[in-house]
Amino acid sequence: MEATITYQDQTYTFNPLQPLDISMPLHDRQPQPECFWAEPVQFDVIRVGDFVGSVAEGGSTNYKRVHVTPHGNGTHTECYGHISADKNATIHNCLKRFLFVAQLITVQPQRRENGDKVVMLEDVQAQLQSITPEAVILRTLPNSDEKLTRHYSGTNPPYLEHTIGQYLAEQGIQHLLLDLPSVDKESDEGKLLCHHAFWQYPHNTRCGATITELIYAPAHIPDGLYLLNLQIASLQLDASPSKPILYTLAPAAPSR
Repeated sequence: MEATITYQDQTYTFNPLQPLDISMPLHDRQPQPECFWAEPVQFDVIRVGDFVGSVAEGGSTNYKRVHVTPHGNGTHTECYGHISADKNATIHNCLKRFLFVAQLITVQPQRRENGDKVVMLEDVQAQLQSITPEAVILRTLPNSDEKLTRHYSGTNPPYLEHTIGQYLAEQGIQHLLLDLPSVDKESDEGKLLCHHAFWQYPHNTRCGATITELIYAPAHIPDGLYLLNLQIASLQLDASPSKPILYTLAPAAPSR
């Protein structure tokens, strides 16, 4: 099956039956990523009187409560409400489109004199020259499936040079996805410089822009252009667990 889209006067083809999932699945109290001291994900069986919400325990149906912290457990997408007191700044209100042309790039964080590992603006700019996508997906090196279970809290994980946020905003890129816990340093005295720069908050806020953190793009997915389907739950909250899906884009053959 083949479908087509046109972007910046170029027509591309993709196969909607060949999705590439770059989200991290959430498990019940199993090894999985955690950051910012979030509690582990839990699925709790609901029990009311004689009713038990577990078929394995003899119940008629499975009926469970999910305990999850979006910013700390697995792949999540956030809007500017993450740094704003505006009660209307929710991911449900801000994200109204879900399909975007995205570019996946792979970058190596550089070690600074203070020991921090930082993704530098120059390395991002070098790979975003041929086309201006609607979304940018940053995959960092080293890249292994250890990212699916890594505990980041208190480890000062890699982060982005804050000028990357400004650069992407100036380019009109609406959505940033990355495989790190945050675009900013774990402990930065609450400055959140890259968050503020990317959303241009508070003076010229880009209300429809989003940041998706803790993705995982395996090595078998090459750098390049993709159609991104950014799926979220309809939560009136600044962030939601999310499921970004990619579809490989290829230039369409010229029509005869």
